[in-house]
Amino acid sequence: MVGDTRKDVMPALELDRVLLRTKLSAPRPPAEFASRRDVIDRARTSGAGIVGISAPAGYGKTTLLAEWAATETRPVAWVSLDRFDDDPAALLALIATALSPVVPEMAAIVPEMGGMNLGPLARSAPLLASTMTNAPTPFVLLVDDLHEVDSPACQDVLEVALSGVPAGSQAVLAGRHEQAHLVRRRAEGQTWEVGAADLRADVAAARVIFETVGVSRTDAELGALVERSEGWLVGLVLAAMVARDGGPGASIAGDDRFVADYLYRECVRSLSEDAQRFLRRTSILEQMSGAVCDAVLERSDSTAMLRELEAAGLFLVPLDHRRGWYRYHGLFREFLRAELDRTEAALAGDLDRRAAGWYERNGLPARAIEHLLAAGDRSRAVHLVAERSLPTYQAGQVTVVNRWLTELGEHAVSSYPPLAVLAAWEAVLTGRTADAERWADVVERASYDAMPADDQPEFESARAMLRSAMLADGPDRAAADAEFAVETEPVWSPWRDQALHLAGVAGLLTDRTAHAASAFAEALEQATSMGNADSVVLSAPELALMALDKGREEESERWSAVALEAIDAHHMDGYPTAALAQAVGARLAMRRGHDETADRLLARAMRARVGCTYVLPYLAVKVRLQLAMAYRELDQRTTAMHLLREIEDVLAHRPRMGRLVDEVAEFRRRSEGSAGASGGTPLTPAELRLLPYLQTHLTLAEIGRRLFISRNTVSSEVGSIYRKLRVTTRGDAVARAVSLGLLGA
Repeated sequence: MVGDTRKDVMPALELDRVLLRTKLSAPRPPAEFASRRDVIDRARTSGAGIVGISAPAGYGKTTLLAEWAATETRPVAWVSLDRFDDDPAALLALIATALSPVVPEMAAIVPEMGGMNLGPLARSAPLLASTMTNAPTPFVLLVDDLHEVDSPACQDVLEVALSGVPAGSQAVLAGRHEQAHLVRRRAEGQTWEVGAADLRADVAAARVIFETVGVSRTDAELGALVERSEGWLVGLVLAAMVARDGGPGASIAGDDRFVADYLYRECVRSLSEDAQRFLRRTSILEQMSGAVCDAVLERSDSTAMLRELEAAGLFLVPLDHRRGWYRYHGLFREFLRAELDRTEAALAGDLDRRAAGWYERNGLPARAIEHLLAAGDRSRAVHLVAERSLPTYQAGQVTVVNRWLTELGEHAVSSYPPLAVLAAWEAVLTGRTADAERWADVVERASYDAMPADDQPEFESARAMLRSAMLADGPDRAAADAEFAVETEPVWSPWRDQALHLAGVAGLLTDRTAHAASAFAEALEQATSMGNADSVVLSAPELALMALDKGREEESERWSAVALEAIDAHHMDGYPTAALAQAVGARLAMRRGHDETADRLLARAMRARVGCTYVLPYLAVKVRLQLAMAYRELDQRTTAMHLLREIEDVLAHRPRMGRLVDEVAEFRRRSEGSAGASGGTPLTPAELRLLPYLQTHLTLAEIGRRLFISRNTVSSEVGSIYRKLRVTTRGDAVARAVSLGLLGA
């Protein structure tokens, strides 16, 4: 079978770049089309920085954007969105990449667009906005199919990012639905809006459409068609094509979707059965090339078929100038998919599985996962999700991992214990305590004795590492679990560094300092060779603290520098695993008198501590203890005591933490013995979670829905934020937070 041969395989990096180029390349306007120059000119000269084009499918939004791109004198950046971009980190990275040729500084920040939890909203979106503001020349950013990224998280980061559009530049966004960010900006007069009424075709446009396909109609006939269709562009195009093929071409009244289905059916009815099958079966694909179509349809002539269908004018949109990749017009694809479900529903799963196989062979496993989920093939999907969860998390696309797990469902994830372990880790590292404990319980009750997949730990070892990190059963059990994992994971295992780090933590908790130092050093060496940044940034600051305790400051600074460089190199600012290195780095900077560096690192660590919860108790306590020490050294006793209270909250859930409990008690004794209080009260983790939303136009009730808290709670926390930052408005709160390093880069 053609789909099973290796000739359809291309280098993964090359394919990824090809697909990215198709999303960042403005399509050429059709050779003959009804111009929307008047609409474009009004929007262009409106003076508005944000232009929103909102209309149902079939009103010519993409063609309008393509014409704008072709006639614009300012530099143009183009972004075509699809459902794979409905992740805040992916969306921001795509926009930053598109703007890189226009704004030279933008290329350097593309890797910074990821992040944990609220990282994209708190850090990445403001960074994108500030970089955009520094554009050397006015530009136009054109974004098509905005409705594909309708998650609240994407809408929020988009609103913040677009606040950076500088004077003389414009961001033009087209989608099917009303754009929430426009509603919130409307009162400020910053927007120009184009709706379906502005996009309705007139008689002149209808004449161009009919003449393009070689059909002659009188003005009266065209006027009647325009009236019945209410200027619906795709309806007129379909009517012209039906008339060209000998149909009536005038039955174009009633519900848009019903009419579209009828007219599409009329259009494809004259095609061969083979061509109709091709159209229906390739409708499962977001983007098409000859190779992927060959694999899905098990044939070898798909490239030729795509060219024939494009020549026939069948709503096939070329995505690159070489005509290598295509997509269907959105409404046409929806019709074709409905036809597939109506006539060959049983085949859809097989088609998606073949597509998944092609994408997996070609090194795009994330695309393969989407097709396996669409096929309902959870037995294959769980293995691929288990393989891709860690690198996707490391790329900052945490919401993608969470969506995969959600779509798989608890039963499917639980049925594959290695994935249940990863689900627990994902919840632990994102601070979702209830989910973390629930998944830990699932893992604890699971049994699994199969050989681990490549780059995956043996299950008993993975379970032991999770238990050790969560410390639910005290330090002795944590030590035993960590040692078991060290003994189980071979020297070439990419998980051995994590086991070694946990052994080092357990050594500290059980007062075996020499053992801990040896384990941390070996973990660091292994993590460096494997490229596992998390273990580098966790183990190096432990070695720095141990050196500092022995008075070896130069050595301590070297270890600290290793950790901080890894955070920057791997774009981990905001990750909970980065907080300890930043807190230790701040203390060392203070000792050297580098106050600006210390302030910056303290702000970053205070922000990152939000994700350090009681399900990762050692890190949660250690980070806060180091921060408390730093603030005490700054004579900010109020902040230090507040951090001690946060530690008490962690210890209420995890009281058995060995030597670390003694260290906390000793610090408390020294702090309570000193006189006076100074410094303001810091923002709590709850307030830090809310703070990024103050950049948006969301109401208090809307913010509450984002955070799953009541409006009254939001109101109380906002009031507390204002008092602590000594401001009275949202704008001032955001400005103050940026100046303190609590928002932005």
